[in-house]
Amino acid sequence: MQGEMVQQGLELTTRRFVLRPITRADASPLHDLWASPGVRRFLWDDQVIPIERTREAIEQSQRLFREYQYGLWGAWSLEGLTLDGFAGMWPFREPAAMELLYGVAERLWGKGCATEIAEAVIAYCFDGLSISIVRASTDAANVASIRVLEKLGFDFVHRSTVGGLDTVFYELSRRAI
Repeated sequence: MQGEMVQQGLELTTRRFVLRPITRADASPLHDLWASPGVRRFLWDDQVIPIERTREAIEQSQRLFREYQYGLWGAWSLEGLTLDGFAGMWPFREPAAMELLYGVAERLWGKGCATEIAEAVIAYCFDGLSISIVRASTDAANVASIRVLEKLGFDFVHRSTVGGLDTVFYELSRRAI
């Protein structure tokens, strides 16, 4: 994969970020990030979720890390103490399908940060966990997210309506790296 990624246990380091599993102490900054208009537009279908939903997601992530060694990482800038983004493997739909999830603060859009953060998680999945395929989906209208997936080398699989939303599905095989 492009870029440098160092894995230390469950902490991942990129050129600009350190990614560590989200904890209860991160609830407030994560909620602030998820509530920002640009991030929530596609992540939460433009709804401002209550902080309790953020706490529930953190608890679910911690369970995923205990059981599968993946979940949701917070991306903290190496230059500061702010939570600048998030990425991880997350269960979507019923039955649950594990998919790549990522996002960054609006002030970082267009700077390659989402690609860098997602790339670290993908490398961890392939190299650390020997996962052979990473899947992802996004709203068809989320052009920026589609661009990130394409930059990462994901292949388009199909498009369908899921929960009333026009959704596109992608896959990245380990051999493609």
